[in-house]
Amino acid sequence: MKRPSFFHGVIVAAVLGFFASAVAATLTPFIGLGAALRLVIPALALAYLLYLVTRSTERVGRITTLSLWGTLAAATWWVAPPLPLYLLIHVGAIWLIRSLYFYSGVLPALMDFGLNALSVSAAVWAATRSGSVFLASWCFFLVQALFVMIPPAIKRPQVRQRSAAAGNERFEHARRQADQALRQLFTQ
Repeated sequence: MKRPSFFHGVIVAAVLGFFASAVAATLTPFIGLGAALRLVIPALALAYLLYLVTRSTERVGRITTLSLWGTLAAATWWVAPPLPLYLLIHVGAIWLIRSLYFYSGVLPALMDFGLNALSVSAAVWAATRSGSVFLASWCFFLVQALFVMIPPAIKRPQVRQRSAAAGNERFEHARRQADQALRQLFTQ
């Protein structure tokens, strides 16, 4: 598979936002908003992680990764930390999996960490301003779609190296001088 595009991310954001809104609206009258969000957050995370894993060119460890994420999600649900921490654990899992599957360096992974922080901020802002689950999740995943702008690897600037010929010239010059000095020593 080729790397996803920003347009794909926008479509995924809209679909996941609609799904989150529909499930939260359906479950809230029966179990309350907090419990509904505790079901919606891992469902959205799983859907997004499946999207990421299917779009990754990395083929190794997919089942292991999803199994470990499932174990983390189940343990987090069972421990039931406060809702903000619950959300951050799932966002951290998204960051870790995306860092493993799409980047080959620390700097791109740190940039993605900043993108995750920005997406959480956008979701919190949208939730506090509108009170809409759709807008909060859509803003979150819309900012997440920007991860395609982060380069997979950041290469160091190449230090200008002397050409091999220039290095060999200096060596040959030093060798000739050493030969000349040895000849002078032996001829005297």
